[in-house]
Amino acid sequence: MIVVNGQLKIENKEALVVGLGESGLAAARWLVKQGSHVTISEKQTGSDLDLDNGVLDDLLRSGIKLELGGHRVKTFTGADLVVVSPGVPLDVRPLVEAREKGIPIIGEIELASRFLKTSCIAVTGTNGKSTVVNLIGDILLKGGKSVFVGGNIGRPLTNYVGGEQRADYVVLEVSSFQLDTTQTFSPLVALILNVSPDHLDRYADYCSYARSKERISANQGPGQILILSDDDPLLRKFQHKNGPTVYRYGLKSKPGRHAFLDNGQIQAKLPGEKMITLNLDRFSLPGNHNRANMMAATLTCLALKISPPAIREAIEHFKGLPHRTELVDTVRGVAFYNDSKATNIDAAIKAITSFTGPVVLIAGGRHKGSDYLPLVEAASGRVKGAVFLGEASCLLAEAFGSRVPWAQATDMHNAVSLAFDQAQEGDVVLLAPACSSFDMFRDFKHRGAVFREAVKRLRDGA
Repeated sequence: MIVVNGQLKIENKEALVVGLGESGLAAARWLVKQGSHVTISEKQTGSDLDLDNGVLDDLLRSGIKLELGGHRVKTFTGADLVVVSPGVPLDVRPLVEAREKGIPIIGEIELASRFLKTSCIAVTGTNGKSTVVNLIGDILLKGGKSVFVGGNIGRPLTNYVGGEQRADYVVLEVSSFQLDTTQTFSPLVALILNVSPDHLDRYADYCSYARSKERISANQGPGQILILSDDDPLLRKFQHKNGPTVYRYGLKSKPGRHAFLDNGQIQAKLPGEKMITLNLDRFSLPGNHNRANMMAATLTCLALKISPPAIREAIEHFKGLPHRTELVDTVRGVAFYNDSKATNIDAAIKAITSFTGPVVLIAGGRHKGSDYLPLVEAASGRVKGAVFLGEASCLLAEAFGSRVPWAQATDMHNAVSLAFDQAQEGDVVLLAPACSSFDMFRDFKHRGAVFREAVKRLRDGA
């Protein structure tokens, strides 16, 4: 590592950024401003990239070299530092050869954190990260604090460290892929919301994936805080050796829990403090998983000395995020919900179990290696019909068998139409794919937008 007196030195160094996504672009632009000689390596060609007009020209004008259409081993092994984007697997040959030569390989979060002067709150977990990050940000703002909210939600941390760093807190969503390339990252407050099988197309097994999540607290110690879900079987057993203060929460009151639900209200108490009660009657998001998210955010902000009234106000006004159990419209008494962000089986199960009435499920996309049996079991008795689409369509059809009536769709518009045919007044049509979106869409947001458009078209023709 290029480190002098504990500081990463990048001026006049050969820095290679791998991947032209948002974090890669941000890292490259920041590095060149710090005096690095920057090259970007991207496997896609310029015509295949989803970039605004002029982005590549702007990069070239700033002095950044571009190598598009494939990764060249010589470029990797000739670098002083490699900054790899989260979407790039760490076992591709050029990265392996660079690693064997001792060249440091880090991600954008690790790079930016080396220059971060602001206290950091970092959130990971298989599901719920974006919701919790945004709610923490809202509570802190209600509590009179200035905040930068970013990370995996689309605002790279390098954008913040490249400015004046005037926020009181940085609140980051951090994915397992980002954590895989951390080395010294050590947030003031770390949260692990849950861990369930996901990304098994990229990790050797579930244990490897879980270890990536646990890396968020690897460098924490005394004076720092770790917040864990005590309902999660893996996190319930997790013990930290280095001594951060650990707070736990769960849906029921049990010894060792600092927040729990009681008659639909959050009860939260930190050691040496008074118990506070937060009424959730005005909280609009469905499902116990969202109540668990509220507890995680509440413990975080209580630990940061935010007043209970500010926490209450933020919770009461929080409306959730797009593509997360989002009510799109009601057509002839059938409610259409968009949970395109349910890109894994556990998230899809949580979405299904949020509803008490009959559900027609739309699922499918790119298979991520997980077993669909838990989804089938959760659907039994709740899902009256299903529509499958995308690359995983046949796998889902095989898994559901005769347990639930199903149909296969050619595209999202066809899926919405087929689901509506199966629904009756009072039913819910739920897009909860349990798969990634990259077989048919740019990302989960694009998939959700196409779903909305299909529902609108259905309504206009109804």
